[in-house]
Amino acid sequence: MTNGNGTNGNGTRGMRMIRMRRNRAGRRRMVLGPALAVIVTGAGLAWGAGPMAQPLVAQGLADFDYENLSPRGIMPNIGWVRPGTVNPTGSIGARLDLGYLGPGVRITTGFSQWSSTLRRSEVAILEEQLADLVETQTGTRPEVDLGRITWSDVALNADAHVVWRVPGGLLTYAGAGGTAHVMRGGGVAVEGTFIQDLLNTIRAGANLHGGIEVPLGAQLRVVGEGRIELVQSVTYAQVRAGLQYTWGPAAPGERP
Repeated sequence: MTNGNGTNGNGTRGMRMIRMRRNRAGRRRMVLGPALAVIVTGAGLAWGAGPMAQPLVAQGLADFDYENLSPRGIMPNIGWVRPGTVNPTGSIGARLDLGYLGPGVRITTGFSQWSSTLRRSEVAILEEQLADLVETQTGTRPEVDLGRITWSDVALNADAHVVWRVPGGLLTYAGAGGTAHVMRGGGVAVEGTFIQDLLNTIRAGANLHGGIEVPLGAQLRVVGEGRIELVQSVTYAQVRAGLQYTWGPAAPGERP
């Protein structure tokens, strides 16, 4: 649609219209709660253990060197995500352990993928806003039915975290990282429209994460992790679990 001065109404007002509004202090607490609980638990174990919780080895600036990094372990994982704008769903992914940049500071990279549908309340907001837009431009209010809208995310991350050993032979860790999100949307009613263009995006984000690792031997460990992915419009929490296989010698302090 074109307005009186020749600009595209869908391209300008539509862009503003589709920024999905949230009523959202209560919802964000629900969304972030599970992952935050895992992060706090991991940090709390280290803090609560007091003097018994120690980083893997003492740290000095001279000990930090990117040449220390090389692939040393891989972990497939499954998880659960709760974004604010889509229905909760499962996730799959993997983590590559690149070793220690310096004493106690581990670097990992990986990916996760999930796919779900927009919450009905979010679709209703879009339908109402589209009807408002058409009514403003034509004087007639249409019935808008967008049906089912899907949204997926492939997240590629690079993380750094501090690893602590606590009593009981557990390893805990907490840190942050950067994430690239490749997001795709679809649906019969939005296919080829500006709504799909807005859903199909690549966004940069950040994450906070923490977890607990239970060694099963020199090369295997069970990992539980909570993450909060901070990304425009779709901040979400994720909890996941996996089994890591590590090759080569364990780092100092990692052996059970």
